[in-house]
Amino acid sequence: MQTLEVALGERSYPIHIGCDLFSRADLLLPYINRRKVVVLSNTTVAPLYLGMLRSTLEKAGIAVLPIVLPDGEAYKTLASLNKIFDALLGAHCERNTTLIALGGGVIGDMGGFAAACYQRGMPFIQVPTTLLAMVDSSVGGKTAVNHPLGKNMIGAFYQPKLVLADIASLDTLPDRELRAGLAEVIKYGLIRDPEFFAWLEINLENLLARDRGALAYAVHRSCANKAAVVAADERETGERALLNLGHTFGHAIETGLGYGEWLHGEAVAAGTMIACELSRSLGWLTQDQLLRIKALFVRGGLPVAGPKLGAQRYLELMRHDKKVQDGRLRLVLQKGIGSAELSDVASDAQIACAIDNACT
Repeated sequence: MQTLEVALGERSYPIHIGCDLFSRADLLLPYINRRKVVVLSNTTVAPLYLGMLRSTLEKAGIAVLPIVLPDGEAYKTLASLNKIFDALLGAHCERNTTLIALGGGVIGDMGGFAAACYQRGMPFIQVPTTLLAMVDSSVGGKTAVNHPLGKNMIGAFYQPKLVLADIASLDTLPDRELRAGLAEVIKYGLIRDPEFFAWLEINLENLLARDRGALAYAVHRSCANKAAVVAADERETGERALLNLGHTFGHAIETGLGYGEWLHGEAVAAGTMIACELSRSLGWLTQDQLLRIKALFVRGGLPVAGPKLGAQRYLELMRHDKKVQDGRLRLVLQKGIGSAELSDVASDAQIACAIDNACT
């Protein structure tokens, strides 16, 4: 097992990365204040891992209240959030009851938001079971639900007490979900870690083959990058915005097609390629660098072209992005491999041209 820390003063917390961690009560108990916990999961993950986690906790004398929601981005809504509150209130959960989010990014985001709101804040633990959640959404305290007009538009910054990433849980992850997670892994190489990008070029097939050593390294390196960024800019007033490479375009894809049609990582991959095309057109990225980035996404089985929603529809949806400032779109753009910048220099016409060139 390897351990990282997200350094946020009194709100600092560890990220444990390893195999067979669901049986490690000693890792969980320091962050559980009462003899009852709530475990939030979904209909896909619960049959696989809820029993294992529940057994570990109950053997340690902790009663478990399970809350199991339908699986999918389409259920990341205020209605689902209210179902969580109904269960918490129905079981007379207190402010110090710990909520454990067991699942992918949707469960982690909703669990964290529910924990932030219930009785004005209850402790919660992230137990991610997808690659994307391990390397991105479980770390950093962003919690939210979707709105028909925009993804993750209703939420809060609320840090977990612990992140427990069990690499063994990736054994059951569908291939499509594994590939989607790679989009967020590649992102770290692009925005701030060129050596990691080069490592990914050599080791991508090992990740796709689910080599546990390669996966553990990729998760650790990704989390180390994110932890450093979050520690420096928890509330996304500066550097943390770079973690949204491809997300402004990607969220437009997810909202425009309907939540769940494309996985988040698939939309981020296509959105990253639009951002890279715009970067190339501005002279910030060479054609060779663009092709190198595209080749890695292709090898990962990820889309490198967005759907043809029409440039104006993309721009309309992107206006709801949280990085819009004074009505101007601010986009994360590439300045080579391993360097990115948040910029509003591109005009709507330039953005529309990049969209048309990078969508099919």
